[in-house]
Amino acid sequence: MHEYSIAYDIYTTARRAAVENNAKEVKRISVNVGRMAMVNPEQVEFLFNVIIEDDPLFPATELSCQNVDVRTRCSCGYEGDERFVCPQCGKLPEIVAGMEIVVTNIEIEVDEE
Repeated sequence: MHEYSIAYDIYTTARRAAVENNAKEVKRISVNVGRMAMVNPEQVEFLFNVIIEDDPLFPATELSCQNVDVRTRCSCGYEGDERFVCPQCGKLPEIVAGMEIVVTNIEIEVDEE
């Protein structure tokens, strides 16, 4: 169940950013999840909500997972979404997007002093 470790990594990343910026609350976290990352985003969201349950910095934090489509590139010049065989030359194309899991934005609330 690697979804738990991913959810925990998202939590620690957001918590560290919140503490470093003297946040009183984390409002929203946006994450890009590649379709080939072999992760169930709904399960990550569920586990994230379990992890943050007792943390006062995360009273009602929304985790938003956006799917990232697969993009490939081949040495022959092909660029597209074919993952296994280049439609132009028959080689194996390189995957350039769609395997990542990246926190793209963390919205926090801070005290204005």
